Amino acid sequence: MSKIVEVAAAVMLRADGTEFLLAQRPEGKIYAGYWEFPGGKVEPGESVRDALIRELQEELGITVTACSPWLTRQFTYPHATVRLNFWRVTAWDGEIGITAPLEHSAVDWQKAGEAATVAPILPANDPILKALSLPTKMAITNAEAEGAERQLERLEEALNAGLRLIQVRDKGWPPAQRLWFAEAVCRLARSHGALVVINDDEDIARQVGADGVHLAAASLAACMQRPDFTWVGASCHSAAEIARAGELGLDYALLGPVLPTPSHPEATGLGWPEFARQLAGNTLPVLALGGMQPTMLPEAQQHGAHGITLMRSW
Repeated sequence: MSKIVEVAAAVMLRADGTEFLLAQRPEGKIYAGYWEFPGGKVEPGESVRDALIRELQEELGITVTACSPWLTRQFTYPHATVRLNFWRVTAWDGEIGITAPLEHSAVDWQKAGEAATVAPILPANDPILKALSLPTKMAITNAEAEGAERQLERLEEALNAGLRLIQVRDKGWPPAQRLWFAEAVCRLARSHGALVVINDDEDIARQVGADGVHLAAASLAACMQRPDFTWVGASCHSAAEIARAGELGLDYALLGPVLPTPSHPEATGLGWPEFARQLAGNTLPVLALGGMQPTMLPEAQQHGAHGITLMRSW
């Protein structure tokens, strides 16, 4: 097997997270003219973080002041096999191409969740574009405990406040009641441009026209191929389960519990250090689950999470 080239890749995000930067490879380089995330090779003895900071200084003329690990993808080109270590870059000093000459032919800000307006894009980066369109906060419904009417009222309030990803759970309800509730949630979500996934029921997901399904850990273990939906995720409790979700080509995973929860106060949870360890090398976006509060998003992302999952506090 050929040697794997370690690469630090920067997902540079505007302050509101809605736009990211792509850079065009210059003439004289392999794949000249192709668009990619800025970055470069990790030198011997150098950490990914240090390589990222150095490359962005050299290529764009900026100094990174805030960055965090996100996900990893391995790709084999005709000339090399590369492991792309994608990091979110959310703050920097300097203006791109002003304090130092650009090492790219061009740069362009793209909108997350929309089709790229530049082409061609290096094939290793295609899955990253979809991952960037995944919202960073997921609400899990708990209508069995709160009541359907109140839950729908709260969902509308949350959608008006910016919520864009909902998982319909409520697995203890009879199928007809769960179907009715899922339909109501989908109607609300569509009016706000939000995504809806149905927990562990492909039939209901198809009947209500949901965006996808969310697999329980047991369903993930039994799954032989990716369900045919635009969005498919899974609940995971370990690095091995996250890896399995990646092998099946799923779009995201939930990992937890990270912290104690009201329903399981006796369980201490993974804790943030162990959460980060389980995420090392993950190939798909992972959202932290268990004891999360909306204010914990920055802390979760510093430990490698794509975002957070909320059941009671959304």
